[in-house]
Amino acid sequence: MANVVVIGAQWGDEGKGKIVDWLSARADVVVRFQGGHNAGHTLVVGNQTYRLSLLPSGIVRGTLSLIGNGVVLDPWALVEEIDRLAGQGVEVTPDRLQVAETCPLILPFHRDLDALREDVSGAGRIGTTRRGIGPAYEDKVGRRALRLCDLADLAAAGPQIDRLLAHHNALRAGFGVPPIDRDRLVAELAAIAPRILPFAGPVWATLARHRRQRARILFEGAQGVLLDVDHGTYPFVTSSNTVAGAAAAGSGLGPAAVGYVLGIVKAYTTRVGSGPFPTELHNAVGQRLGERGREFGTVTGRKRRCGWFDAALVRQSVQVAGIDGIALTKLDVLDGLEELWVCTAYELDGHRIDHLPPSAALQARVRPIYERIEGWRESTAGARRWADLPANAIKYVRRIEELIDCPVALVSTSPERDDTILVRDPFRD
Repeated sequence: MANVVVIGAQWGDEGKGKIVDWLSARADVVVRFQGGHNAGHTLVVGNQTYRLSLLPSGIVRGTLSLIGNGVVLDPWALVEEIDRLAGQGVEVTPDRLQVAETCPLILPFHRDLDALREDVSGAGRIGTTRRGIGPAYEDKVGRRALRLCDLADLAAAGPQIDRLLAHHNALRAGFGVPPIDRDRLVAELAAIAPRILPFAGPVWATLARHRRQRARILFEGAQGVLLDVDHGTYPFVTSSNTVAGAAAAGSGLGPAAVGYVLGIVKAYTTRVGSGPFPTELHNAVGQRLGERGREFGTVTGRKRRCGWFDAALVRQSVQVAGIDGIALTKLDVLDGLEELWVCTAYELDGHRIDHLPPSAALQARVRPIYERIEGWRESTAGARRWADLPANAIKYVRRIEELIDCPVALVSTSPERDDTILVRDPFRD
């Protein structure tokens, strides 16, 4: 039995939540290993819709859910999410959820700094969610972050708090905003601590114990490979590594435990916020994809940009992230289109290239090279067997496999958890 890492292979929003939820029925443990509450996952179970940001998607099924040390944690956002799920009948207790005691905390002034930077950046705006993710990661690598374990003894954490505030107050002075009220911050942390600390624990040890017991572990990534701070479309990226290799470092389990890597890919392409998007459609087809796919961000509600499937980019993701198989989602959104176009390479200054160049200036100049594929009129919505798919839909899936040099393991045909076609079992391959 292989452990499975689930990552997005595009710019995020590929439908990881549903796939992780579906796979969690076959897993014993689900662990988040990077990102923060900027990652939105939507699960549809019957007539109930669950919107998650920090909590692993397995929490809805009752699977043991862990938040690893690679995640930056907003304690107030976590409490709000736990309370919201309780209102939907899902009780989140310490025996079902554990949070790494070494998680760096996102504090109110991280959100302030995130917004201040975006507001003054003009054309250089990255398009963050303004949730404080980037500033929190900066403090982590700057060795001045407060961590979850610090909430247990705020008096002892006093010198670290002073060091942290000295840094941020200097930045705030540069933006012309008042310094942080230290007493108020400490009071807010003291108030939230009793709600959060019962969930704190050594996630690394919990994972090690389950691995010794040969449990099946599902590693849940956030965002997508094209938003990776090293391998994505920099600087329009997130502040963490989103590739499969981050699963080991972000959870505290060695790389040998990371097994099958499943990349989640939409049957077309979307992106939220700023940055290059070679196959973006500014026409009726792009609008149709957005409307049929309900392309609005789970966290921010922002409208997603839509375009044709970019096989060149996904092929790049497959290689840098070591993806073994893909889950193709939202195939049903393409129903009824007479023709489909897939980007196979790019043209740059008269030359053909097979990958997106790293320079933002060059990325802005590339033009997609397309291959036409015949569409289908029949419906794929709700299909649960390979035989239920129209012939042309099967041809489309098979051609994508060839172009990205990676097999399809799952096909999703609606937001419903059971509308999923299993082609290859990631836990057994």
